[in-house]
Amino acid sequence: MTPIPILGFVAYSGTGKTTLLLKIIPLLKAKGLRIGMIKHSHHKKFDIDHPGKDSYRLREAGAEQMLVASRKRWALMVEMEEEFEEPNLEQLLYHLEQEKLDLILVEGFKHERYPKIEVHRPSLERPLIFPEDQAVIAIASDEPLTITTDLPRLDMNQPEQIVAFIEEQILQPAK
Repeated sequence: MTPIPILGFVAYSGTGKTTLLLKIIPLLKAKGLRIGMIKHSHHKKFDIDHPGKDSYRLREAGAEQMLVASRKRWALMVEMEEEFEEPNLEQLLYHLEQEKLDLILVEGFKHERYPKIEVHRPSLERPLIFPEDQAVIAIASDEPLTITTDLPRLDMNQPEQIVAFIEEQILQPAK
C-alpha cells in the first residue's frame, strides 16, 4: 500500500474518532513526527472553501480541478461525476507527499484492509467491528468491554497510552 506506516481509526459515526485524533496528533507531533491524514466523509458533496470565495465561485463555474495555494498551504479539489465510484484509500494515498511523512493516519475507510484501531463506546450500543474485520489491531474504548478478545485494549481517555501503542506497534516495526 505505502512504504510509510499507516494506521486507521474506525468506528460508527458519533463514536468520537475525530475527538480522539485531535488529542493524539499533537502528541505525535510533539515527538517530532510528520503526520499525514486522510479522512473519509459520508457526505457526497462537501466544501472546503465557502460560498462567495473566488475558489468556490470558479469551481462552481465549472472548473473540474481547483488548486488553491499560498505560502503556508495548498489544497486541491477535484470534482467527480456522480456515476463514478467513491475513491478508495489506495487512490487517495497516491496524492500525499509521502516522502515528507513519518506516519499516515486514516479516519474511516473501515471496509478496506489496512491496520486499524477500533474506537468503541459501549454506551452507544453499537456492535463491535473487530469480529468481522481482521485488520483491527486494537480497541480503544471509554469503558471495559463485555466481549472477550486477545486484541490490545486501549483507554480512549488516555491518548498518551494510544500514542505509546502506535510507537511500539506501528512505528518501531517500520524502522
